[in-house]
Amino acid sequence: MSKSVAKTPPMGWNSWDCYGDSVNEEQLIGNAEYMAKNLKSHGWEYVVCDIQWSEPYADGFAYHNFAPLCMDEYSRLIPAENRFPSSAGGKGFKPIADYVHSLGLKFGIHIMRGIPRQAVHAASKTVTPGVTARDIALQYSICPWNTDMYGVNYEARGAQEYYDSLFELYASWGVDYVKCDDIANTEFLPHNPYSARKEIEMLRKAIDRCGRDIVLSLSPGPAPFEEREHLMQNANMWRITGDFWDSWDRVRDMFDRCLLWEGCVGEHSWPDCDMLPIGHIKLCENGGRYTNFTKDEQITLMTLWCIFRSPLMIGAEMRDNDDFTLSLLTNDEVIEALKTSHSGKEVYRSETDGKGEIIRTALGDGCEYTALFNTDDKERNIAFKSNAPFVRDLWAHEEIENTGFLAVPSHGARFIKAGL
Repeated sequence: MSKSVAKTPPMGWNSWDCYGDSVNEEQLIGNAEYMAKNLKSHGWEYVVCDIQWSEPYADGFAYHNFAPLCMDEYSRLIPAENRFPSSAGGKGFKPIADYVHSLGLKFGIHIMRGIPRQAVHAASKTVTPGVTARDIALQYSICPWNTDMYGVNYEARGAQEYYDSLFELYASWGVDYVKCDDIANTEFLPHNPYSARKEIEMLRKAIDRCGRDIVLSLSPGPAPFEEREHLMQNANMWRITGDFWDSWDRVRDMFDRCLLWEGCVGEHSWPDCDMLPIGHIKLCENGGRYTNFTKDEQITLMTLWCIFRSPLMIGAEMRDNDDFTLSLLTNDEVIEALKTSHSGKEVYRSETDGKGEIIRTALGDGCEYTALFNTDDKERNIAFKSNAPFVRDLWAHEEIENTGFLAVPSHGARFIKAGL
């Protein structure tokens, strides 16, 4: 695994929460330009095109079963030209990636594990002479929620070469980040939610051989905790939850997931709490809506993701960000904790029926970070320990006297930094 990628938790934007499977070239470019202008200087860098980019008529969050997909002569999916016009003439995503790179950013794509079913049914050729898609497919290895792919039989001649050819193609396009789905938690073998172990290893080999540094992100979640060593050896990010949307119950659940995975956080490998459903989301459904999270809940979300050191992937249509949303994404003091802290852990929890208080800490360069979370439905004064006479409130950007406790609003958080 390359030691030059994902040294800190990746930060970027992904098209799923706002456009589902229907994102197009204008939307990708528009959000890339917004990021370059407003967020790049704060550490944001990845622009990621999510699922179904090879399907000409994808139109939202629902998948079209057995939809025809755009594919090259070697059974590899390519962008649909009606949605991504610059890909015409076999250019693939290279024109978009080149433009994103010209903005000083990086480009990523979503893929599904395996090989297209339409290629298997047609016995289309692969890059390996004499080997067809049917020869390397594992036809009982299917995704339960998407009909596009069969798994790849790692024992078949030409199987690793097929994955190698995929990443050679992506490298030629200039791809910097690949989110592979139906792989971190997929059960096509009975009672084995990590059935795709061998395909994860094939992905890892293909990336290492392609000649380009590419971040590998695995979905969906929750990835099995007992497979943590394998995940840390082969991936840069892996989902620790199912799709995360904007309800308080999902935030409350994430405290438990962060507690479980906190010992696995470290350079080049990051347990992933999933995307940030803040701002303007679900535009592909009647124009969408703004997040259901209150402002205090959004501060809790950002504080937890940052002190845990999860990757940060914005889900909103960024061009519609209001001032509050932008302030969440450009708080350099909070982002510094994400980028530079270590040894994060939960140090205190007192709750009844999921309502109460939780405290997490992490160490920085000559400092300690403390996050106070109020999971109750009313304001609480939460006590904390620090010998510093003053502490820095990272959301308020001010020094405050250390009285040993802070008032924290319902479903809210306070994030403080103190010298050691």
